Amino acid sequence: MISPSTELLHRAQRVRRGAVDLAQCSDVQRAAALEAMAVALERHGDAVVTANTLDQQAAAREGLAAPLLARLKLDGAKLADCIQGLRQVAALPDPVGRRQLHRELAAGLELERVTVPIGVLGVVFESRPDAVIQIAALAIRSGNGAILKGGREARNTCQAVVTALQEGLASCSVDPDSLDLLTSREEIMALLQLDGLVDLIVPRGSNAFVRHIQENTHIPVLGHADGVCHLYVDQRVNVDMAVAVALDAKTQYPAACNAIETLLVHRRSAPRFLPPAIQAFTAAGVTLRGDEQAMALGVPEAATPEDWGHEYLDLTLAVRVVEDLEAALEHIRRYGSRHTDVICTEDETAAARFLDTVDSAGVFHNCSSRFADGFRYGFGAEVGISTQTVPPRGPVGLEGLVTYRYRLRGHGHTVAPFACGDQRFSHRDLLET
Repeated sequence: MISPSTELLHRAQRVRRGAVDLAQCSDVQRAAALEAMAVALERHGDAVVTANTLDQQAAAREGLAAPLLARLKLDGAKLADCIQGLRQVAALPDPVGRRQLHRELAAGLELERVTVPIGVLGVVFESRPDAVIQIAALAIRSGNGAILKGGREARNTCQAVVTALQEGLASCSVDPDSLDLLTSREEIMALLQLDGLVDLIVPRGSNAFVRHIQENTHIPVLGHADGVCHLYVDQRVNVDMAVAVALDAKTQYPAACNAIETLLVHRRSAPRFLPPAIQAFTAAGVTLRGDEQAMALGVPEAATPEDWGHEYLDLTLAVRVVEDLEAALEHIRRYGSRHTDVICTEDETAAARFLDTVDSAGVFHNCSSRFADGFRYGFGAEVGISTQTVPPRGPVGLEGLVTYRYRLRGHGHTVAPFACGDQRFSHRDLLET
């Protein structure tokens, strides 16, 4: 373990103080802060894109893997989308200060449960400089501070982005120390030891990367280690639709964790579905690896046992012909990662069985797995995707970045009269006015 340096402790303490101040800001102030961040990014857009070009060139020279290179890119169009996302998050309803419960325990003794910020987020990610903007937007809007650590390959871009964001915060009188950026690999391990200063770690990256984070901190971790997504083509299916959905789910952005990695096909629909699907995938440059039945229908390469449950993050797809829906469900139970799984079928009973049975954060019917995204869900952005079974689950937006606090107001009430039976609890829920 690497102990935090004195400098890092001081920086984390400043973020903590900034987060405390931010939590006292009003909804209007936090929304205005995001607008100021958006304006600052627009003003520094050329500098951000130039920094990203330098990062891409250096990463290419060093032989960075293609999926990571794809995630590293932050051109003008992508930056514009990120700025739009900032403004969308600003326009979302305030997640802080919501009264979830209001109950009279006894006459004059009232209990509330109210949403509050988590505190300080420690977010570590690989190759995704756009994640800095998304995370900062969600953190500030929900009243949280954030300590960010991007990959070494995105260092110039991340620094340019954070400089702009901090300038935007300072312009609207929000403490710019609410956001901080770490730049060295050693600081990651030190960040994981900041119990008491950091309240939640959010890792975004490869399977091995996320598992490493989970195994090296006592701070709660929100994230997913794998994105092994499946698409199952059922017996009763519109072949043209299923081919289009499968192609989009694999090729629209293969480096994303919500791209499918395994295609399961019912044995009765396989002769109709696989020939046009193979033609479409081949034209799109996808390498197909199949079991014996899939190869008999034209899949060119043999799959190995390691292909089932493997996250390629590239233009490679494992294909398996299964006996029926139950066999598909069993395959997903065995090899899935509880991220996102899809069924293509015209059979509503089969669809209902799939949606009710597959234990994943996202379970879709007749649509691409690529919709599993905070922006596409209308969250404005996401801090990450969680595949754990307890909340928050799936794309984590604003509502996943608040916790709650119980507030009890009385008039000198004591427990003793209730313990001896002289007074009774009313436990009466109070109507909202």
